[in-house]
Amino acid sequence: MRVLGYGDNIVDRFIDRRTSYPGGNSVNFSVFARRLGADAAYLGVFGNDRFGDLLKESLLAECVDISRSVTRNGPSGWTNIRLDAGERQFLDWNGGGITLAEPLRPSAEDLAYLAGFDVVHSSVYSGIEEHLPAVHAAVPRVSFDFSADDDRRSDAYLAAVCPSVDLAQFSSADLDDRETRDLLSTAIRHGAGAALATRGTEGALFLDGGTFYEDGAQYVPPSSVVDTMGCGDAYLTAFLLRLLQAGWSRDRRADAVDVAASMHAAARYSAQQCTVEGAFGHGWPFSDADPDEARAALVGPSVPLPRYH
Repeated sequence: MRVLGYGDNIVDRFIDRRTSYPGGNSVNFSVFARRLGADAAYLGVFGNDRFGDLLKESLLAECVDISRSVTRNGPSGWTNIRLDAGERQFLDWNGGGITLAEPLRPSAEDLAYLAGFDVVHSSVYSGIEEHLPAVHAAVPRVSFDFSADDDRRSDAYLAAVCPSVDLAQFSSADLDDRETRDLLSTAIRHGAGAALATRGTEGALFLDGGTFYEDGAQYVPPSSVVDTMGCGDAYLTAFLLRLLQAGWSRDRRADAVDVAASMHAAARYSAQQCTVEGAFGHGWPFSDADPDEARAALVGPSVPLPRYH
């Protein structure tokens, strides 16, 4: 399988650990897919600063192809995070940096390149919504993470994005079962091919062809939990790869056995992710006396965070 993450990247600054980690939904997808055996690439915009170097070096170390990505003059996106008993507390961010301010607009050559992948995955933090119809027309399958922001659950946003999405993924730990089912149904009604919701310790729901599938989360002993960064991304990646292996496509729905196997594999991989520092390691220690870190973190305004998953 050949898969590609397209769009967002960010550096997660763990204030209590004094360590910065590479991340971002599309980056995490590419790394997790590569670790699960897929041929993986990432396409996006890097800042020309220390954090951009961290992101590029980490992706290359994970054998993710970044050859068509670009580096632009501007700050990388960063997020300040604190842990509380393994759970993330997002403090602030700089708005996504150059990656979101000047997202990659796919050229005809880019679209021809994307056509060579079995699935292209992106997210609400990539700034590529206006280009999704062209991407959808060029590639066999599009996966899109809607995260947990209320404005990305609105009828207007779903109606604009879902027609260009084959698998819509939501983080809905803040919703009850009925609300989650309604959200997935709304995504399908607006044109998504299928819809998945990850619900933290409540497990996951998947809607395909009018049928709901449900599976619980796998238990992780509290003593083993390092942090929950990337758990939802890990679930989505493992789930999607198993569906692809089963032959899922725009024209072929997965049967109940394949869906159950995919959800079980995803729950297992997501549970393993709780034992990893950051999204996928590669942390760079920092101190308040580090001038490069201070400059990178202070470029651009610090703004309230959306509700990441």
